Amino acid sequence: MNKKKMIRLTALVGVATATGVVAEANQAHAATTTTTETTNQTTNASVESTQAAVDAAQSTFDTAQTSVDSAQANVTSASNNVTSASAALSSAIANKEAATSKNIASATSAVSSQAVVVASASQAVSEQAGVVSAAASVQASAQAEATSASASLSSSSANVASALSAAEAALTSDQSTAANNLSAAESAASSASAAVSSGQAAVDNAQAAVASAQAIVDAVAEVQSSDVINMSVAYITALKNYLANPSSANAAALQEVAKGADYVKELQQKFKSDASLDVVVDPSDPTVQEALSVYAVNLINHLRNQYGLTTAFGASANANVAAIDFVKKYYDDEDWNIFGTTGSDGKGHNKNGLDAYADQLNTSIAEDAGSGLTTWVNGKATMATTTLHNLLYAVYSDIATMLFDDGGTNNWSHAQSIFEDGTILGTDGFNNVYLGVAFDKYGYAHYELYNATEGNHLGNNAYSLDVQTAAQALLTNAQASLASAKASLQRMTTNLMVAKAAVVAAQNQLAALENSSANDLVAVTKARTQLASAETSYQTALATYKQKEEALKKAGDNLAAAQASLEAAQATLATAKAKLAELEETVANLTNADQLLAAAQAAYEQAVANLTTATGNLGAAQVDLAKAESQLALAEDTAEQAKVRDAIAAQVDQQLNGSTANDRQSAGQDATSLKTNGRALTATVATASAAKQKQGANQGRLPQTGNDDQEASTMALVGLGMLGMATGLYGYKKRKLTK
Repeated sequence: MNKKKMIRLTALVGVATATGVVAEANQAHAATTTTTETTNQTTNASVESTQAAVDAAQSTFDTAQTSVDSAQANVTSASNNVTSASAALSSAIANKEAATSKNIASATSAVSSQAVVVASASQAVSEQAGVVSAAASVQASAQAEATSASASLSSSSANVASALSAAEAALTSDQSTAANNLSAAESAASSASAAVSSGQAAVDNAQAAVASAQAIVDAVAEVQSSDVINMSVAYITALKNYLANPSSANAAALQEVAKGADYVKELQQKFKSDASLDVVVDPSDPTVQEALSVYAVNLINHLRNQYGLTTAFGASANANVAAIDFVKKYYDDEDWNIFGTTGSDGKGHNKNGLDAYADQLNTSIAEDAGSGLTTWVNGKATMATTTLHNLLYAVYSDIATMLFDDGGTNNWSHAQSIFEDGTILGTDGFNNVYLGVAFDKYGYAHYELYNATEGNHLGNNAYSLDVQTAAQALLTNAQASLASAKASLQRMTTNLMVAKAAVVAAQNQLAALENSSANDLVAVTKARTQLASAETSYQTALATYKQKEEALKKAGDNLAAAQASLEAAQATLATAKAKLAELEETVANLTNADQLLAAAQAAYEQAVANLTTATGNLGAAQVDLAKAESQLALAEDTAEQAKVRDAIAAQVDQQLNGSTANDRQSAGQDATSLKTNGRALTATVATASAAKQKQGANQGRLPQTGNDDQEASTMALVGLGMLGMATGLYGYKKRKLTK
């Protein structure tokens, strides 16, 4: 029932009800006040009665809804049962079709064959169980023998301890004390002698370091001052033109001025070769690192000055440490050969490593690389001897090559990295460049250009760019190490002399005691014999114990293997039995195909019948639910109308009990006016109030006629009828149906 229809019905009923209430009210007023009160009680009872009817209808509706839900669940269950029964029936039909005498005979034969397999597997399990039992017996015997050997070993050990105790008692004499003193003195002398040898080696190494440092001091300054690269004005001009506009024409002009590889060889020949630099050094040694980075930075800054730049590169211990760490992590550890074995089969720069390390240090990094310690002979790379001369020459040659032999695919990028200011290869963030130098395990040189900031500390522990000062510091450190080594050797030599004197004194004491008492010698000899015998017994018991332990281990291994074999046989038997059961079930299904088919057919038909019954029950429950819903709607409408009647009755009582005959005549006239003018209910109420107020002033002048009741009834009928209409239209409340 839609809302619009229910509103219309409620409004009509409201008008009719209002008419009846007015008639009752007129009769009540004509009678007594008591009758009016009775009418109010009647309308109140009607409201309570209709609300009880609503509650009962709601309960009936809820019960019907529960029945529908239950019936729906039964239909679903019955439908699922039909599906299962249908599948079972299809399987039974297929089984029936397969139940030929040939198939039954074949399945029966398969059962017989599988029974043989099961019997064989069962026999294998029994036999393996016997093997396990025998292995367990051997293992138990080996355990007993091992336990006995352990006890014998413990006894022999106790005998050794006893003999040793006796020997110690015999050696408590002065002779044993002297022997102990001699042993201790000899040990001390041996340690002192070893310390002296070690100290002498340290002195020798320190002296070699001083000699190496002195050679560096003598040669580095001269090499630094003489090993400079001077560029021609034409080269500088061509390079500036190219960097400003890297066109093919400017690149060709730069290549022509630079003269390519020929000029590189000419520069390399200018490197000063000094025999004093031919000392073997470690490229990762901090002092060597300092010398190399300062040497490289001075070469680069000299070039930048020629180019017209005033900002210089720097060198620091922190930058060198970062360079060594980067090369080890992203070249050595990753086996990253930047040039390869021929110069053309390398991997190139490790760009991912550069990105990762830049993120780690939170700075900008650029990398140049050169042949370093590697020379090219017949297209193959060979490692040169790592001397200071080789390292300095490698740096000099690399920087020269970056300037004059960097065409082709690199597009002069190495030269660009040297001569740009604030940027490198178009990347900003190089306002404070510090250089770190490192050599990878293949001998190639890496020049790492870092932008140093207060946050990354790469400019900390900066080196002085005065090479002579750095070299002199290296010599000073080496000389201090030599002095310390010499002092240590002197102390060790003194300790050795004291230890040797103690050995001589202990030897003299022991010789004197050995000639003093024959009894002491006999006791010592006896104790030593007992100790030797006990040690022999102990060694024999130990050998026996080890033999028994080995036998026990072997027996344990054999037992474990036998148990594993038993488990495998049991698994095989279980599999064979499962297959036999499957085959037997197949034979049973084929043999009883008719009975199985009949049972499946009956089950299917019963499931279909159950579904039909459940579907019928659902339909009946849905019909009952629809009836209950209709009854609930009607009860709710009736309850609403009862409330309207109750409100109208209260209004009528108020008007009738508070009016006189003159008031009713005035009210009747007002009602007639309302009826004529079609005003709203609020106007009616306002007019009634005005008539009541006028009663006191005009009571003596109003005529008293016998038509008062009739006029009042007419007014009430019109006004209360409109009240019923308004209440019916706006007092509707949509019912709530729960499901």
